[in-house]
Amino acid sequence: MFTTHEIRTERGVLQYRRESLTGLRCRISPVRVERQIDTAPVMSDSREGCPFCPGAIETSTPTFEDGSRLRCGESVTFPNLYPFAERHVVTVITPDHAPGRFDRRCLADAISGTAKALSRSPGYASINWNYLPSAGASIVHPHLQGIADAKPTRLADLYITAGRRYLADHGRLYWEDLVESERCSERLFFEDEIFWSANPVPLGEREVRGFLPISTLAELEPYIEPLTDGILRVIDFYRSLGTHAFNASIFFDAPGKAGRGHRAFCSLIARLNPNSLSMCDSAFMERLHLEPVVLTLPEALGALFREKN
Repeated sequence: MFTTHEIRTERGVLQYRRESLTGLRCRISPVRVERQIDTAPVMSDSREGCPFCPGAIETSTPTFEDGSRLRCGESVTFPNLYPFAERHVVTVITPDHAPGRFDRRCLADAISGTAKALSRSPGYASINWNYLPSAGASIVHPHLQGIADAKPTRLADLYITAGRRYLADHGRLYWEDLVESERCSERLFFEDEIFWSANPVPLGEREVRGFLPISTLAELEPYIEPLTDGILRVIDFYRSLGTHAFNASIFFDAPGKAGRGHRAFCSLIARLNPNSLSMCDSAFMERLHLEPVVLTLPEALGALFREKN
């Protein structure tokens, strides 16, 4: 499923990894963790001026065409005021501006509300989460973003196109072969209705993926609760390692494409904690070369998860 080329430097081992299906590449340099650039988070819990807090959300956020906002439990979904997709919505997960821990019911409702808001879009959908400013969140108050376009984003396109080619060439789903391979690896996290493991060719630090037995957004509803449970387990694991900021995305095929070679999956990556230096973990390699440099070996991440659980 992937190849590894390893070299030894004066400071230690450097790995070049390539995913066989898509050609995606990364570099893993465990010695760089010795820089200890991620410190205790510097976070403000000030609610002043927050448009997503109770009392402000009704006047600070836009409505859908019929003048409504979509409410699911405590979550509130509405159009993004500054969209960068044909369909772009925001879901405020909870009225709490800075929760110490995310409530299972609140997150499940937020995912459900986002899915409902995207359900009428004919495009390729994804549900996304930037948590904390160092992960790209412009507002600290926890919120999801749902997008859908006529064409898939670059990463989704790579997997959808290559997955269909794999099915045509082998007569099997790539995703089933991948899970079977990862089930016996050191990268395994846990498995219930959704299979979770450390990505062997990570696109970011400590990347973990969950593979759903569905393809499209329309099939999501029965899997929202196990998906929520899995996401929260990964977030709790990150926090046990001292990481608070993260990104998450759930990728879907377009409506009517079920059974054509793609499976929906959820990806999470850890980010540097918010800090007074505004230091970020994405630089020229990640943004310009599209070849991430990560610190943690995926096999070591699987061992860390088992140690913490």
